[in-house]
Amino acid sequence: MIIVRVALDVPLPRLFDYLAEDADNACVGRLARVPFGKGEKLGLIVAVLEESLQPQEKLKPIHAPLTDLPPLPADWIALCEFCARYYQHPLGAVTSFALPPLLRRGKLPRRRAAAAKVGATAGSPPPLTDEQAGALAAIGEASGFETFLLHGVTGSGKTEVYLQAIARTLAQGRQALMLVPEIALTPQLEQRVAARFPDAHIVSAHSGVADAARARGFLDAFEGRADIVLGTRLSVFMPLPRLGLIVVDEEHDPSFKQQDGLRYSARDVAIFRAKQRDVPIVLGSATPSLESFHHGRSGRYRLLPLTQRALAANMPTVRIVDTRREKLQDGMSQALLDALGLRLARGEQSLVFLNRRGFAPVLACTACGWISRCRRCAANLVVHLADRRLRCHHCGLEAGIPRTCPDCGNQDIHPFGRGTQRLEATLQACFPEARVLRIDRDSANSPKKWQALLAQIHAGEADILVGTQMLAKGHDFPRLTLVGAVGADAALFAADFRAPERLFAQLMQVGGRSGRAQLPGEVLIQTEYPDHALYQALVEHDYARFASEQLDEREQAGFPPYAYQALLRAEAKSVEQSLAFLATAREAALALTGDGVMLYDPVPMRMYRLKNLERAQLLVESASRPALQAFLTTWNTALYDLKTPRDLRWHLDVDPLEL
Repeated sequence: MIIVRVALDVPLPRLFDYLAEDADNACVGRLARVPFGKGEKLGLIVAVLEESLQPQEKLKPIHAPLTDLPPLPADWIALCEFCARYYQHPLGAVTSFALPPLLRRGKLPRRRAAAAKVGATAGSPPPLTDEQAGALAAIGEASGFETFLLHGVTGSGKTEVYLQAIARTLAQGRQALMLVPEIALTPQLEQRVAARFPDAHIVSAHSGVADAARARGFLDAFEGRADIVLGTRLSVFMPLPRLGLIVVDEEHDPSFKQQDGLRYSARDVAIFRAKQRDVPIVLGSATPSLESFHHGRSGRYRLLPLTQRALAANMPTVRIVDTRREKLQDGMSQALLDALGLRLARGEQSLVFLNRRGFAPVLACTACGWISRCRRCAANLVVHLADRRLRCHHCGLEAGIPRTCPDCGNQDIHPFGRGTQRLEATLQACFPEARVLRIDRDSANSPKKWQALLAQIHAGEADILVGTQMLAKGHDFPRLTLVGAVGADAALFAADFRAPERLFAQLMQVGGRSGRAQLPGEVLIQTEYPDHALYQALVEHDYARFASEQLDEREQAGFPPYAYQALLRAEAKSVEQSLAFLATAREAALALTGDGVMLYDPVPMRMYRLKNLERAQLLVESASRPALQAFLTTWNTALYDLKTPRDLRWHLDVDPLEL
């Protein structure tokens, strides 16, 4: 009998030893069902041992190895081990997460006929600008691992650079992996990639793909049949034996960071994977994350600028509308309404963009001050007029809209704050002849509905679009010439130090939707702070100035990228329980910290109650990533030894995006 070490999906930072009958069953990378407790679990064999710390007579034999599936490759296991180590997550939970749900259950999909191998691209690619050609040449000259930051203004043709770099990779007989931040962007990009590479086997990988198709795509990638893998953050775990290039589009997007379970950054894992496989990686963005821009400026990444639009003659004009002394009409200034009317007369499209954070409409009573609060979260229930419901955008709790105030019986209750539905109604009243199309999480709540809405826009069946961040990036609407931003000020003075960075990125991205063809574009930003440096940088399309000022502020404050952070979060029935656990955890940590690690005091989270649990957090910080990692590894082990109440849960979040 052979001793094997198995990673199981259990909430414990340990591996388990079993016995295997022969070398084939004991192969590293083999999935196998093993006895665990009173049942069995599917695990991954990660090592073959000479001996175990457990007496051999106490070791149980594995039940059933999945011999129909070849062993997973060593580099894939090493990738999972890196994630487990860096993000302080049990290895068994990481390997289980990285597998498609069907394989996670020990099932294999029905296989289809093998796709034809990749051939020539369809037609001739469009000519490149000098900047595009220079960026493509630099990527092509990479002989191994190198991180490129493709910093291109909106409409500068970053995607074309990606496609031509992928074409070179395929011509070398290698595979390409391309990550995008959201499912909504995947079908559009998939169509463009499929049109460019009609003979390539393209695998789409995101949570909207059915389980069987996800498993087939995983196996096609694993066995080398897939040429291009295109997907969201989970696609970074696709096994690719012929990997030659990784592309991360919109690298700044917070969607690349998983916010539950394995809290990993797909962008950062992709960089590790590129280094692991010694291949180039391209990070693309019009508004790079400040961390990436800092690395590009310091020479750690190779900066490839695209300063000119590829098709449109000029960048859109950005105009600041001072709303300090103006009475707005449901949040819209007269300047914005006039601009909308002008585009309507010309037969052009407009977009009214609402920054939803802090502006979603809630129900209120003017008599007693009652507000439609969620009973499970420290948040308000949002009014959804279309289906007459109140909804919590955090836990999903729903309720009907009451006819009278639940506290005092007052019949004069109404929504306040602005939402897309209210804007839609106002615009329809102001412009009765206009076709107003609302695009948000309600109207586009499935891929099919989202594609139908996009088809309407492209067919010219909408005059004014009303939307949130869903419309901010990745879309080309040739007839769209005006973008009006409503409610932008909400993020200027937020407690989160990353809020200005996100606001700048959002406004530059959504503004970039206008004037992408031959028609000139204009962006109107309504604000009560017209002289704010962020808005002035937007007027001048000067991301570098904005980023430099933000980096100076962060360096003075000791924020990332000049420091490295981790959060220990706890949630329980009461915030007192959560704070008590964190205080105990802090005491345990004080005995472990060296000179380079700082521990802050436990505090309630900004949204301290979520889904009937009350939450608190403890920030750990260091100027040295290795010092922080060494501390977290030791502390994580100590945390598992602490006695905790049965209904308390805790987790570590390394490199958190939200404090």
